[in-house]
Amino acid sequence: MSGAQKNSTLDVRRRRIKFRAWHRGMLETDLLLGRFADAEIANLSESELDDFEALLEAIDRDVFAWATGETPTPEAYDTLLFRRIVAFHAGFDPAGT
Repeated sequence: MSGAQKNSTLDVRRRRIKFRAWHRGMLETDLLLGRFADAEIANLSESELDDFEALLEAIDRDVFAWATGETPTPEAYDTLLFRRIVAFHAGFDPAGT
C-alpha cells in the first residue's frame, strides 16, 4: 500500500470513528467521545484508533460510568487513550467561567 493510499484509508477510518463518537445514543457519551474526537482524532496513531474503535463497541452507560469514576474501568478499556479522554474533559467548564 502506497503512502497516499494508507493516508486515504486512515482519513476514512478517522471520519468513521468521529461520526460514531457523535452518534452513540446517549447525549452524555456523545459529548464525551465526540468532543475528544473533534479535537484529537487527527493526532491519533493507528494503535490509538484501534483503542477508540474498541471503546465505541462498549455500552454508552458503561463508558460514562467509567469516565465519571462511578464504576471502575475494566482492564480491557483502561487504556492510555481512555485516560486521555477523561483528562481532556477534567478541566471542562460548561458555563465558561
